[in-house]
Amino acid sequence: MTRICIVVATFYQDLAAELVRGAVACLDGAKLEHDVIEVPGAFEIPAAIRMAIASKKYDGYVALGCVIRGETSHYDYVCAESARGLNELALSHMAPIGYGILTTETPEQAWERAAVTKGNKGAAAAEACAKLIVIKRQLGGA
Repeated sequence: MTRICIVVATFYQDLAAELVRGAVACLDGAKLEHDVIEVPGAFEIPAAIRMAIASKKYDGYVALGCVIRGETSHYDYVCAESARGLNELALSHMAPIGYGILTTETPEQAWERAAVTKGNKGAAAAEACAKLIVIKRQLGGA
């Protein structure tokens, strides 16, 4: 059975819950097993996924969270480094990772993307992960 690890940053609790809701609905609809691991913020997502890769329990990973621009440059570092970390993991480990970390200017923009009745980016990230698992298997990557 295919098993997915959802790693979600809970810094924005309500947005995180909505992203997970979309991802879980997508995975349940595809009859894919999943676990949810919570981390404090988007910066910690790559480390948690690296740990999950090392556990060898999962076929794919879904990264969920939200970074909303504030008054400092912190936003730029968190966005860039979380994306870089996930890309590095995907490439170096041939890890199917669905990217669902929202990077927005305002909370309103985040809700437009997170809400399951609107952008549903949680489901989009889960779907991307599932498709990458299929591609990896088709190409003989296990």
